[in-house]
Amino acid sequence: MTQLHIEALDWALLERGQPPRPLLQGVDLRVEQGEFVGLIGPNGSGKTSLLRCAYRANEPAEGRVRLGGDDLWQRSARWSAQRIAVVLQEFPDAFGLSVGDIVAMGRAPHKGLFDGDTAEDARQVAQALAQVGLAGEGERAFASLSGGEKQRVLLARALVQTPQLLLLDEPTNHLDPRYQLELLQHLRGLGLSILASLHDLNLAAAFCDRLYVIDGGRIVACGTPQQVLTPALLLQVFGVEALVDPHPLHPYPRITWITRT
Repeated sequence: MTQLHIEALDWALLERGQPPRPLLQGVDLRVEQGEFVGLIGPNGSGKTSLLRCAYRANEPAEGRVRLGGDDLWQRSARWSAQRIAVVLQEFPDAFGLSVGDIVAMGRAPHKGLFDGDTAEDARQVAQALAQVGLAGEGERAFASLSGGEKQRVLLARALVQTPQLLLLDEPTNHLDPRYQLELLQHLRGLGLSILASLHDLNLAAAFCDRLYVIDGGRIVACGTPQQVLTPALLLQVFGVEALVDPHPLHPYPRITWITRT
């Protein structure tokens, strides 16, 4: 079953006093049930803009975004928040909040306006923190954490949202190699439908079922890592020569960038 279907999507940046500036054009993308899909491309290619369309922040000028068959823009923001969780690159302003407070925010779409936190909410918060390696850290001030710890807290917040679809914008950006691997391994084991923009192509090759390559606001390639990550495409999109060979320990490609001195 297709969980996310983006079809013929166009989106343009609207700035006061300026003509619309097209940033996404004719984008088609699918994420199937339980699939981990990577979105790769150079800086400024449209990755973040596309993710924003997928979680109902940017309304497309043309095309559709469907979640499990439902048109996202025919549903309410609350309906979307009950089904789509997002982990972004930037960190929220904590305003003195604790780690547990931040994670508990993930339960908000499922609660009424005047509903308080329950014992079940507390259990889910504790479970999510344990899942991301922060068990027992709920009382710590969010502002006191390192960048990598904050990133794991935001993933825990997404998990307690109990989403059908998880969207991540550069989820390993603030993490050292150990936590990059642990985070992506954990995401693979969740069984969720995931769309993630990834900067590290070797991590994308290792963990993604399929990849979409975006360049200049258009999808220029899609397929398995073996199909997509070729020297010719990497040179075309990233402007750098690369050696692509089989990983010595695993059945996916390994990329070595070639520098000329």
